[in-house]
Amino acid sequence: MADDPQRNFRSAYYEKVGFRGVEEKKSLEILLKDNPLDLEKLSTFSQRFPLPSMYRIHVWKVLLGILPPHSDSHALVGGYRKEQYQDILDALEVMRYINPSTPSTHIYLRMFQLESQMLPRCSETLPPVQDEENDDFLPIGRAMEEIVDDPVDCYWLIKCFVNQFHTKFGDSIPHLPKSLEHFLCQEEPRLLNHLKSIGALTQLPYSLWFRRCFAGCLPECSLQRVWDKVISGSCKILVFVALEILLSYKIMLMGISRPECVVKFLCSIPQENTDAIVTKAIDLWHKYCGTPMHTL
Repeated sequence: MADDPQRNFRSAYYEKVGFRGVEEKKSLEILLKDNPLDLEKLSTFSQRFPLPSMYRIHVWKVLLGILPPHSDSHALVGGYRKEQYQDILDALEVMRYINPSTPSTHIYLRMFQLESQMLPRCSETLPPVQDEENDDFLPIGRAMEEIVDDPVDCYWLIKCFVNQFHTKFGDSIPHLPKSLEHFLCQEEPRLLNHLKSIGALTQLPYSLWFRRCFAGCLPECSLQRVWDKVISGSCKILVFVALEILLSYKIMLMGISRPECVVKFLCSIPQENTDAIVTKAIDLWHKYCGTPMHTL
């Protein structure tokens, strides 16, 4: 569809007076009326614009395959998901893997392990052992729990988010640190040289950034905007969030001479500036990777 000058004028006007997203919300509502839903258009929309909070969970569920593209089946499939959730929960209680005092994120982990046929041989009295997969799953689970109120939706979103991320991006994750180094060289070579010279570059919190998708690093109000892009098909956005964190705290990082101090700071960045960091990161992502075209 050719650009509509009147629509572009309205969008620019809305943004100027502080109503950015009015036109985008209308566009999403049109997409959500399609039956079946067009997953490619929904993905492109999510890549290009922030999802309105009132539609975010629904769009995530569709893009992650929790709900099918056919809208008239959503109630039926939602019922099946709820029944399956309860069946798994009941099975874990019978096997004494969980009890009323088990933290909800540990329950979600046990449910995920049971469905994945990876349930360890241990009793209800032992918390999940520390390993790389648990260390990634639990922070993602805690973050999702802050975003999603309903426990059934929360479990399915955690499960499908983790599965999709590893299936789609598992081969790309090891290459993201090198990609970050490349773009940091483009944007701020002095900072890159400093991090190299003090031995911090290889010790940056890559697992926190690229395996946990910033869960436990960014507050959920900022994190969900990053996850919009990941769920709709881009792991590269994670590189630009990491890049913007480094750029935003460049002066402070340039003044640190010990790598462990760099890592300590980056693992607990100030929380008040994260919305601006994510906005700038998305701008950088569009700058280097382009803006997907959106067609109604």
